[in-house]
Amino acid sequence: MITRVWEGKTRIEHSETYTKIIEKRDISDYKKTDGFIKLSFLKRSDYEFTYFKLLTYWTDLNAIKNFTGPNFKQAVSYKEDQQYLVDFPGNVIHYDVFAE
Repeated sequence: MITRVWEGKTRIEHSETYTKIIEKRDISDYKKTDGFIKLSFLKRSDYEFTYFKLLTYWTDLNAIKNFTGPNFKQAVSYKEDQQYLVDFPGNVIHYDVFAE
């Protein structure tokens, strides 16, 4: 099993809007991808930003490529992301899961 880790942040005033976008758009996209196992979406806020961290779990690297296409190291982005995210991350990190 492989975990794919993405991080992003919004300005605090966009936090709720972006959270709703994630819930409606992103989660359903993951769930309909072959090889997807589960996810954890995390967020925390300070006085200026809301920080998001997404952990997705996949059966293997080919399953991740089902979602991303061949460039699996690059973050998947949508049009709305550019409107809400500050410093959109270009890459994600992958980890082999060796225990649960």
